[in-house]
Amino acid sequence: MSTSIWFWVAFHVGVFLALAVDLISFKRRNRELSMRAAIQRSLVWVVLSLAFNFLVWKSKGDEAGLDFLTGYVIEYSLSVDNIFVFVLIFTYFRVPPRSQHRVLVWGILGALVMRGVMIWLGVTLVERFHFVLYIFGAFLLLTGLRMLFDRDAKLDFEKNFFMRFCRKMLPISREFHGRRFAIRLNGRLMFTPLMLVLILVDVMDLIFAVDSIPAVFAITTDQFIVYTSNICAILGLRSLYFLLARMVDRFIYLKTGLAIILGFVGTKMILHDHFSIPNWISLIIIIIVLAITITVSMLATRRLARTADQI
Repeated sequence: MSTSIWFWVAFHVGVFLALAVDLISFKRRNRELSMRAAIQRSLVWVVLSLAFNFLVWKSKGDEAGLDFLTGYVIEYSLSVDNIFVFVLIFTYFRVPPRSQHRVLVWGILGALVMRGVMIWLGVTLVERFHFVLYIFGAFLLLTGLRMLFDRDAKLDFEKNFFMRFCRKMLPISREFHGRRFAIRLNGRLMFTPLMLVLILVDVMDLIFAVDSIPAVFAITTDQFIVYTSNICAILGLRSLYFLLARMVDRFIYLKTGLAIILGFVGTKMILHDHFSIPNWISLIIIIIVLAITITVSMLATRRLARTADQI
């Protein structure tokens, strides 16, 4: 079913309005987001996404509504892996908390464009060459296996080719200058380290999108559903970051759960023409895997949490 251009326009107007309201409210705060505020904002984004899901359900039917919900849950769960990397990036560059929020906001605007292009290309490929689904499925399966057996892989930003390229090609100042991405020093335009962080965040999001976008193709190839479920998941990423950044050490088994989800989705894509798993069953399996791995992680790290509270 094709989607009216006005539905596309209304979605983007809603996205930009929500981002503007969130950004204005954050500017009025003179302090870092507390755990309580991060929880409240995360819940607001989830409620807004579910409200949009309800509109999709009413306007496009039950199947489209279920497809959106399943795609949203997949993207939201895989976005947690982004958060682990963002924590490493912000820690490495020693980015102040208030500047972190600005980077994430602009990172989302970049993701709107990059993911839109990737989804359009992906849908076009799948519609013209059906066998591409098998390639996507095999890629997700291999990614899940790699994630499962290489959980301790570390990112070395000093040796990263992209980082060295940016430092060589761009005039970058040595110090941060508040929340500014660029400044003028002695009449010369210079980028601050915050711009380098923003570029790296967008590049990492693009890399993760290579995994997450094909995962939704296992559910649907409706371009509108794939795109909107992606963006709704990303919109909640900022608040979720400030919530989970303080608890990142406690999710020790979550990567295992994400690896299982990628493996399951990849297998579903490969077997789709011979053995089709209904999307409602896929949704239940994904939720169960997430619930088990998060619960086991929290139980296994209770002692760590008590020690942190005592300190």
